[in-house]
Amino acid sequence: MPARIVDAKFITSASKIEEAPAEGVGEVVFLGRSNVGKSSLLNSLTHRKNLAKSSSTPGKTRLINYFEVTYKDDSTNDKYQIHFVDLPGFGYAKVSKSIKYEWQKSLNEFIKKRKTIRLFVHLRDARHPNEPIDEEVKRYILNFVRPDQCYIEIFTKSDKLNQKEMARIIKTHPGAILVSNLKKRGIEKLEALIFDIAIGGAKCR
Repeated sequence: MPARIVDAKFITSASKIEEAPAEGVGEVVFLGRSNVGKSSLLNSLTHRKNLAKSSSTPGKTRLINYFEVTYKDDSTNDKYQIHFVDLPGFGYAKVSKSIKYEWQKSLNEFIKKRKTIRLFVHLRDARHPNEPIDEEVKRYILNFVRPDQCYIEIFTKSDKLNQKEMARIIKTHPGAILVSNLKKRGIEKLEALIFDIAIGGAKCR
């Protein structure tokens, strides 16, 4: 792999856009339903066991967490920094009903107005690939995503699926990546894709 993550550290938590770090460094936003495995994926991607911590009560955390991530291009030894942004999970009963209300406040303002966001990484549970709330979120983001931004779908927990089920997801969601933290499936592919888009300026697929 030409570029890989060599360092990552937690920066800060923000409850609203005013508390977020100053804009400047490119940002990769991770979002998904509570319990989709977002913290585990962030830890696998950054090669850190406890960089991102999952809440003991899914859906409870309402903070935007920032991580500084350093990529190294092995062919040139150049290093590049970007921010991984972990958004609060959504999807539990009282949260899913009010998702628009929640996002129209701090999160809505953040994801629409934050100029440094380069990539939205939407995590979906491979065992439940067509959840209505995930389709709603996809439409929501694609409705305002800018030409200089990309949106990709990542299906977690793919180790729970057989080959036929995985093939069906790829067919119905072209460009999606199937990942498994347990089997380390798709992690390097996602790591490279994030670099290509967020740092290399590659076009969306």
